[in-house]
Amino acid sequence: MTHADFNGDLLDFLQQSPTPFHAVANLAARFEQAGYLRLNESEHWTLAANSGYYVLRNDSAFIAFHTGSANLLEHGIRLAGTHTDSPCLKLKPSPVLCRQRYVQLGVEVYGGALLHPWFDRDLSLAGRVTYQTNDKRVSSALIDLKEPIAFIPSLAIHLDREVNEGRPVNRQQELPPVILQVKEGAQFDFEQFLLDLLRSQSGHADATRILSHELLLYDTQPPALVGLERQFIASARLDNLLSCYTAASGLLQGAGAHASVLVCNDHEEVGSASTSGAQGPFLRSVLERLVASTSSEQDAFDRVIHHSLMLSIDNAHGVHPNYSDKHDEQHRPLLNGGPVIKVNANQRYASNSESIARFKAVCESAQVPHQAFVMRSDLACGSTIGPLTATELGITTVDIGLATFGMHSIRELAGANDPELMSRVVTAFYAR
Repeated sequence: MTHADFNGDLLDFLQQSPTPFHAVANLAARFEQAGYLRLNESEHWTLAANSGYYVLRNDSAFIAFHTGSANLLEHGIRLAGTHTDSPCLKLKPSPVLCRQRYVQLGVEVYGGALLHPWFDRDLSLAGRVTYQTNDKRVSSALIDLKEPIAFIPSLAIHLDREVNEGRPVNRQQELPPVILQVKEGAQFDFEQFLLDLLRSQSGHADATRILSHELLLYDTQPPALVGLERQFIASARLDNLLSCYTAASGLLQGAGAHASVLVCNDHEEVGSASTSGAQGPFLRSVLERLVASTSSEQDAFDRVIHHSLMLSIDNAHGVHPNYSDKHDEQHRPLLNGGPVIKVNANQRYASNSESIARFKAVCESAQVPHQAFVMRSDLACGSTIGPLTATELGITTVDIGLATFGMHSIRELAGANDPELMSRVVTAFYAR
């Protein structure tokens, strides 16, 4: 695949993945096409050597693995971890508001979103809808309206002269988007709207009642290569679908003799405490079943973990030319500078000297440059699934990512060369 083809496919993945549910569906399709077999957690697993499998949980978390042929007790597992969710605006269960003859949708803020960029954008709606069928079955479907159906208008500066002085956003009052203007006294039935939408889709004509939904607003502006020389990628959800894509590409290209695993957890942006999050049992459950397929020894799992290494892949803060003083002067990662190794003395990142050295060795074998990031000592540091997974499993872990601008904005910026560099490193990691 050429550099242009790689980035073109990445942009398509980003465009087709407006929610974690869609991202997981797209990942599953890619692995299915590559010959990986889907497993069901409620069934017994019979795993063969040198075979690929994948499993979903909650439709929003994804694990794929290749069993390889090497002895797990001697060589362990090559594991990469990412997350599928991004900060956004999520519809409330009963979202419809009617104010001044405008229909609006009540929203909650999911994760640590930068709120001001959500104003004055063409927004659409996507996610999962759960419904009842004619024969009383409960079923779910993914929806994506694609078209811009919502807008959060700013207040004109004439009515708020101090807005550029740094006014906070009132999440309850100011974030509901406008979707419709109606006549005096008219009502809008949102559930009927969803039901009609479902019935118009192939395979859901038997829907009779909406039971629940998890729907997210998203920006309809498509991902793009930007800059005079197209050196950058501008897109929503680069944090962390960029990592999902590069890690998946690495596994599909690099799986070889050693057991290789990719986990894409949900709910990282809100703490990871869920059945499909990094604090939940999803990954351990899959790994235990993988180990049990090759060894019945009582201490097998702990021995395998001891020989294993995990890449926790989540975006890093590139040094912003307008705010370079926000970075430690010795640790200023550049866009298009290659993977960033993230370090924190208080274990907000799981990297240590051993895991860093092992990752650097992989970069050198793949002839890929690497950078380092440490937060300024007077600023609080974010975190990733790395420390959580390391704590849950006891696995040696290194936190890495690609440098980006505008993390947690509705639209972020990354280097156009970096995704392919990260994919090369992850491919080499799995192939070692």
